[in-house]
Amino acid sequence: MQTLSKNVKSALKQNLVPGVVLQLFAVLTALCYFYYEPAAVVFTYLSDLKSQYGWKYAMLSTSLFGGFIPFIYLVLTKQIHEKIAAVGLFYVLFWAYKGVEVDFLYQLQENWFGTGNDVGTLAKKTIIDQFVYGSLWAAPSMAIAYLWKDKLLNFRQTFANIDKAFVFVQIPTTLVTNWIIWIPSVLIIYSMPSDLQIPLFNFVLCFFVLLLSSISKKKT
Repeated sequence: MQTLSKNVKSALKQNLVPGVVLQLFAVLTALCYFYYEPAAVVFTYLSDLKSQYGWKYAMLSTSLFGGFIPFIYLVLTKQIHEKIAAVGLFYVLFWAYKGVEVDFLYQLQENWFGTGNDVGTLAKKTIIDQFVYGSLWAAPSMAIAYLWKDKLLNFRQTFANIDKAFVFVQIPTTLVTNWIIWIPSVLIIYSMPSDLQIPLFNFVLCFFVLLLSSISKKKT
């Protein structure tokens, strides 16, 4: 328990400033949509793409912003040294899948709670997003996937490292990291029109994956 508390405090310390920066970025994007008229062309273009291609857009855009761009950055900064092609494929495919998953979550919540951006609707969507989907599936699956990546896609070493410390320390620490960044961010995301939620999610995600990779690398 002491180790978990220490890791959580460390996560809060490491992620507070990056989290605030990401949230300010999300707020700025939302303000541009609502109040900066010249930005309407960009938002309309992204909205039309999402409307036309649906989950395919979510898959490709999330693969790009969550996978390919962070991977290129990590390669250029020499943070990836071994099995570069395989790790790159991991980033692209993992986040392509997650894009479809998150798009399905957004559509499901839209069917349940509607498209309003009132406080009650935003609160319901955020609770389901962060404390049900995030806690029970997103954080654990991400922690395991990134452990596999850190072990250079070696299943035997990955399973060997899924122990009590991983389950009761690493996963909760990942969850706290998610909450710091994503609770304010998803409130902003859900306040946007449906076809712009995935594009805004992608922008925040790009920086989040870089942060997650940096933390993972330091721990390794």
